[in-house]
Amino acid sequence: MLHGTSRTAKIAGIAALAGLMMTVATVAAVQPDEPTPTPPLVLPADEGQARLARELDRCASLTMPDSGCEAAWAANRRRFFRQDEPAPATERGGDTAPDEGARP
Repeated sequence: MLHGTSRTAKIAGIAALAGLMMTVATVAAVQPDEPTPTPPLVLPADEGQARLARELDRCASLTMPDSGCEAAWAANRRRFFRQDEPAPATERGGDTAPDEGARP
């Protein structure tokens, strides 16, 4: 034989490759096809949110305190925690003490 690899080693290599290909084909056939997830829907922001986003971008590069930035971050927190809507008022029959769990 002129080649350095024996015939038995070639057969074993091809058998291993064929086994690997059969394994991949079996796994692909067994797994159910899942639809690709749809990308999240991005709604256009209104002008107020666009202004807030621009202000937050400007504030991100500042190193000194700025009252405009403080207000922008506060507005962003209110928007994030949905504190823009007023809380529903409940009548308590003359009880003016704050709730036990309420923050000051």
